[in-house]
Amino acid sequence: MLIDLPEKLYYNIGEVAKAFNVKPSLLRFWENEFEVIQPKKKNSGTRKYTQKDIDTIQLIFHLVKERGMTLDGAKKQLKQKSGTVSQQDILIRLEKIKSELKQILGQL
Repeated sequence: MLIDLPEKLYYNIGEVAKAFNVKPSLLRFWENEFEVIQPKKKNSGTRKYTQKDIDTIQLIFHLVKERGMTLDGAKKQLKQKSGTVSQQDILIRLEKIKSELKQILGQL
């Protein structure tokens, strides 16, 4: 799944939820279930997600929503993934490159 977010340092929970077409409550739930998702929190409690958080959420979304894995299965997969490049990472990068090439082609 290729997400469409503008390039920024931080994203709020509404932007991230909209990009993945899920409710913000699911992101808060995943934050409690997966310790690798650690958005920065302001004093007011507002969550600010970095690009690293977005990439992690994208991987979790792929494992749970697209491949149908359980949360425990996704957790195990994330632990095994640390330090290695997964096929999903490669696919995400290729989709970004494809999108950029289409933009360049449209400009010609």
